Amino acid sequence: MPNSISVKTGSRIEMVDITSSVQKEVSTAGIADGICVVYVPHTTAGVTINEGADPAVCTDILRKLNELVPPNDGYRHMEGNADSHIKTSLIGSSVMVIVENGRLVLGTWQKIFFCEFDGPRSRKVYVRVG
Repeated sequence: MPNSISVKTGSRIEMVDITSSVQKEVSTAGIADGICVVYVPHTTAGVTINEGADPAVCTDILRKLNELVPPNDGYRHMEGNADSHIKTSLIGSSVMVIVENGRLVLGTWQKIFFCEFDGPRSRKVYVRVG
């Protein structure tokens, strides 16, 4: 079983920077060079890598996703969260990051974001390093 990170979200739609938590899992694994897989096992939440220096980037991403896939747009899914499922499919449920010298290899501005689309909730993110 892969290690897991707990993420508690506070709103229906948000992006949470989990980079330091993923790096902690990489450090704990003790693998100097390899690949880190970050996987979200939920159908209404995802994970992405994007700019983490300016919070406006996350705001813009979430705003555009809501424009493209608005809530309550006549969807057939009976739970009322069809937009969350669609947004998750667009963002994706996993990312892979190279590990070198025990560190995640990310660009200068890059961070790993957990993407909540049906919160607030308590979620799990799985991390496997090899």
